[in-house]
Amino acid sequence: MTRIYNRRPGRLRYLGWLVVLVMLTAVVSGCRKQTTVSTPRHAPSGFVTTTAYATKVSKQRRVKLAGFIKRGLLTKQGLYTNYLDTRKRTTATATGHEMLSESSGMWLQYLVTTRQWAQFRQFYRQTKATFNENGLFSYRYDPRTKKRYAVNATLDDLRIIRALLTYDQAHHTNHYRQEATQRYQNLVNTTIKDGHLVNYYDVHARKATTTGSLAYFDLRTLKYFEQDTKKGRSAYKKQLIVLKGGYLGDVFPLYAKSYQWTTSQYSDGNLNTSEALETLLHLAEVGHLKATSRRWLIQRVTHRDLANGYTTRGTVSVGGESAANYALAASIFATLGDEKHYQVAMNNVWRLQVQQDSSSINGGIGDAKTKQVYSYSNLTALNAAFN
Repeated sequence: MTRIYNRRPGRLRYLGWLVVLVMLTAVVSGCRKQTTVSTPRHAPSGFVTTTAYATKVSKQRRVKLAGFIKRGLLTKQGLYTNYLDTRKRTTATATGHEMLSESSGMWLQYLVTTRQWAQFRQFYRQTKATFNENGLFSYRYDPRTKKRYAVNATLDDLRIIRALLTYDQAHHTNHYRQEATQRYQNLVNTTIKDGHLVNYYDVHARKATTTGSLAYFDLRTLKYFEQDTKKGRSAYKKQLIVLKGGYLGDVFPLYAKSYQWTTSQYSDGNLNTSEALETLLHLAEVGHLKATSRRWLIQRVTHRDLANGYTTRGTVSVGGESAANYALAASIFATLGDEKHYQVAMNNVWRLQVQQDSSSINGGIGDAKTKQVYSYSNLTALNAAFN
């Protein structure tokens, strides 16, 4: 089995729809009356997901992993996308010591899970300073040029909002509920208009795409904000129907990559496994994961053949394996209360951890020879280790 260390499966989505931002094909106008979202009456619940599944070995491994992230990726402004910097930047995807709001959201998740309250508050303040762009979180920032991209990524915004709700639930406070609601309201007026969740919004052009990646439908967070009103419940029902409608069938029980709201059509493009597993996780969190999908995932982690990409027919399109994918599988099993297969998935994660005291990336997920290390795999593994 070929091991893939030097790719970031969770960010390949940007290769397609951010190559040439100005060539937006199907857009909607941002010049509509603003929608106001009321702060939910009820306190956040269901966002704290820690289990007692971690073994002694896993606890030791996650301490080493957190240590590497702190010394190799974490800065005051955010987290480096790669351990190694790159001389040349690319338009298509973040590289080197650029920073992603995705990574900051996952670090916030780690801080709240480990009950580091002061660190959470400080890092969230810094996250806003680094990524805030007209009420949304820019998906990408380059500290070398101080360039903040004008485009957000809806899942990344929802991930940060979710971290704020998790803080209030775990800390038994109302510290962030109103701010989380304001952030969600900004999405409702840009990328979740009328419940139509789409990938991104350009704050300069004031335009959004009309395509929604199914991996972006964070149902648990959406439901929290949408369950109080008739309009909200209707939006959530529509989102759930769209997500479930992307099911590819029992032979290959994953879901289509995306949905086009203007044509009501699902993409037939190849699947990035990290995105596909994000979709399964979101379904599992609201009790809608199919038994067929669960069995398929059990087979893949048991046989250690969870590939990095698939066609919609189920054949492998991108070979190799990724710690991030096994970590997402572990999070799904934790959500389902399946301790046995959670342990199997995490064992596969730790197989890919660098265990060389002499290496500068010791404890990280990456290639010890080339020093290629990516934030997505490391942060996804770290958070799964605390499920």
